[in-house]
Amino acid sequence: MNKGVIAVLCLLLAGCDYEVPLVTTPAVAIDRAAIGLWSRTNDRGEAEQLLLLPLGEREYLASIPAGTGNALVARATLWRDAAMTLAQIDWIGTARGTLLEHERTFQYAAYAVAGDTLTLRLVNPEVVPKTLASTEALARTLREQRDHPALYRPALVFHRVAN
Repeated sequence: MNKGVIAVLCLLLAGCDYEVPLVTTPAVAIDRAAIGLWSRTNDRGEAEQLLLLPLGEREYLASIPAGTGNALVARATLWRDAAMTLAQIDWIGTARGTLLEHERTFQYAAYAVAGDTLTLRLVNPEVVPKTLASTEALARTLREQRDHPALYRPALVFHRVAN
């Protein structure tokens, strides 16, 4: 898979936004309620699946659109402070075994699991700039902007796929 296809996939996910991680050593236990196969209807009216699997006690393996040759694969872990909990998503490659070859591999998302519904809200880089140069600056900006009405992009709502 070439860089152009990877770029298009990142755009479909609203962009691989950040170079800076919030978490360098995962410390927060994963939310087991989020594990599973999830589906939503995307903006083109097509079914899109998200697969979340445990990768140990503190990390997930994520794939979207799961089950396709164009799927992106990520490691995800949770970041928590007094103000919020976010999933740190680090896009590492594709289902075809291609590694991402650019610096902006991180995205951050608030999430909620309610019954068979998973809601993801990606952090908006227009509110939390992509250009932040350190983990500390990113965390500080997230805290400062936590009540900003446009902190997150529109919600992505997934429903659990029955076994």
